[in-house]
Amino acid sequence: MMKQKKIEQFFDFTGKTAIVTGGAMGIGRGIALRLAEAGANVVIADLVENGDYFFVKTDVSSETDVKNLIQKTIKKFGALDIMVNNAGIFPSKPVMEMDLEFWEKTMSVNLRSVFLCCREAGRVMKAGGSVINIGSVDSLHPSMTGLAAYDASKHGVWGFTKNFALEIAPKKIRANVIAPGGINTEGVSSMMKGANMKQVIKDFESRVPLGRFGEPDDIATAALFLASEASSYMTGSILVVDGGVLLR
Repeated sequence: MMKQKKIEQFFDFTGKTAIVTGGAMGIGRGIALRLAEAGANVVIADLVENGDYFFVKTDVSSETDVKNLIQKTIKKFGALDIMVNNAGIFPSKPVMEMDLEFWEKTMSVNLRSVFLCCREAGRVMKAGGSVINIGSVDSLHPSMTGLAAYDASKHGVWGFTKNFALEIAPKKIRANVIAPGGINTEGVSSMMKGANMKQVIKDFESRVPLGRFGEPDDIATAALFLASEASSYMTGSILVVDGGVLLR
């Protein structure tokens, strides 16, 4: 039998190093804040710097940039323990109006990035490492028309993570997915520009059993759990954080 840890020991990340892609704002920012609060060294990989953490300008769809991100993290902190692949885009366009460039851009940012970051992180992580990929409720069920490219990318994140979890399990590294529902972020607000915000929010919340938008911290605390030893027997799992949307 393993010696049982105290609750506070599970969530003490002192000495651990975490990368959060897309960590300058929104869900990524929320995750970075919680990881730092728990004592982790936090590396933000984004295109725009925003915050007090070690920052590496990174286009997550670029193999060169991702390799540079991992190299700079190891040079700065000596190890990588937690990889959070959060960066993504949420474009909307019907398939019949979609050009190849739109499709390829969505796949590059949302799916190719996960492959690149997982591969490079997996090469340097040691036993006990945790990979957390941010999917979506759309990884499991379409939410609206116009999101075919997004849905394909997020289904891909879920499928890829399950297979990657199998591959790295012998190294005692875990890989899991968080599937957020509607989260109140800058990106969502930007999408709603020009719309009747109050009505849009009211309509959305009426479809959520718990009756509200999620906040970045709802995803951040889930990420904290998956990054910690409290979830040490979980790999290849998807953690849905959606206020009950998928129950409808």
